[in-house]
Amino acid sequence: MLPLLAFAASSGTGKTTLLKKVIPLLNQRGIRPGLIKHTHHDMDVDKPGKDSYELRKAGAAQTLVASQQRWALMTETPDENELDLYYLASRMDESSLDIILVEGFKHESVPKILLYREGVSQRSDELVIDSHVIAIASDVNLSVALPALDINQPEQIADFIINWLKK
Repeated sequence: MLPLLAFAASSGTGKTTLLKKVIPLLNQRGIRPGLIKHTHHDMDVDKPGKDSYELRKAGAAQTLVASQQRWALMTETPDENELDLYYLASRMDESSLDIILVEGFKHESVPKILLYREGVSQRSDELVIDSHVIAIASDVNLSVALPALDINQPEQIADFIINWLKK
């Protein structure tokens, strides 16, 4: 299975913003990242009125929409209790990836970089640093025994990920 690396933080800390900068840097360095993003919102990648939407709503348990540029598989999961990160990761094409970055899933038992932004995150003395946290990216100096990364230096974070992958 591909290595999973989660980016965990309070909402509004900048997980997506940081990943939008780190992903191209990893690509430039020859690392092919995949991404799994957790959302608490009811989301739909399809649009009402489109054929694929109408066919899916007619009762298809899975719908695969494909074009020359991309394809997307939508699976209906109304009876699932909780999302299973490892199951989701197993759906990814390992032959085209080197790592799966995960946005969210902060309570999963996977390696994670914890993000902390002063004024947005909970107080630094309330940080939940479990045994899976491998580094903390922050905009302030925190006294922690883990590698400290500058959240505003995506190059530093990309380099950290590459070095972590080599281990």
